[in-house]
Amino acid sequence: MSVRTQSSEQPAEAVHRAGFACFVGRPNAGKSTLTNALVGQKVAITSNRPQTTRHTVRGIVHRPDAQLILVDTPGLHKPRTLLGERLNDVVRATWAEVDVIGFCLPADQKLGPGDRFIAKELAGIKRTPKVAIVTKTDLVDSKALAEQLIAVDQLGRELGVDWAQIVPVSAVGAKQVDLLADLLIPLLPEGPALYPEGDLTDEPEQVMVAELIREAALEGVRDELPHSIAVVVEEMLPREDRPADRPLLDIHANVYIERPSQKGIIIGPKGKRLKDVGIKSRKQIEALLGTPVFLDLHVKVAKDWQRDPKQLRRLGF
Repeated sequence: MSVRTQSSEQPAEAVHRAGFACFVGRPNAGKSTLTNALVGQKVAITSNRPQTTRHTVRGIVHRPDAQLILVDTPGLHKPRTLLGERLNDVVRATWAEVDVIGFCLPADQKLGPGDRFIAKELAGIKRTPKVAIVTKTDLVDSKALAEQLIAVDQLGRELGVDWAQIVPVSAVGAKQVDLLADLLIPLLPEGPALYPEGDLTDEPEQVMVAELIREAALEGVRDELPHSIAVVVEEMLPREDRPADRPLLDIHANVYIERPSQKGIIIGPKGKRLKDVGIKSRKQIEALLGTPVFLDLHVKVAKDWQRDPKQLRRLGF
């Protein structure tokens, strides 16, 4: 069993490596938070509710000797809707294309059927190296962490998954995050950089803006709404007749829910909740785009969109 902790050794080789890594794990295993910590800027949406990532968001870690491109997939789970099946297909298609797979297992939760389900799937992918990443180590003491590391090692042996490494990390406490990059990079193929220096993600800006609005909307509704929120940015246009030193970007976006009864939950009493969603997401969008924004939000009903292939396509899934 190979468990790695921080060390000051620097790899001696001078070759340049570039390639793709993806984090898998059951919903809410800390994949998006880890992506953001590695890249050093918010690129994947994070939420304390499971099942928030629907798009494959790539974060890009630039090093002098390497470029690590992170593909963040939705959590693999037993599907109950057409959307769930499509998400699982996205995950499997991603696994087939990447150079290394990181399996995220939270330190504070016992290994369960969901983890075994994923580990079994991973056992069938022979050629891609797999790294077990024990996340959220800031939430447990050293004894509980040691027990989890042993359990992860045993899970691999039992199901025939040969871990290239087992790495404990805390994305929130920034513990061992750089070490994780150090361990993933040697597993990438040699080659030149695939993205220009300074690029952090290849997601179109409209998709990232929609994700930030969706994150703010999810935050507000806590447990009242299941995952029935989708956001589509209809247009993003610079406001005309503005002086060059005072630009303004107009963003018009629709928040879609599945049933008319959910409209009041999203809008809130006297529109307060929707206003809060607008204020919170506008700050994040301005930080992302580096320009002042006027955000125009509307709530619309797209009946049972998670089960309807036509609506899924229209909403970008």
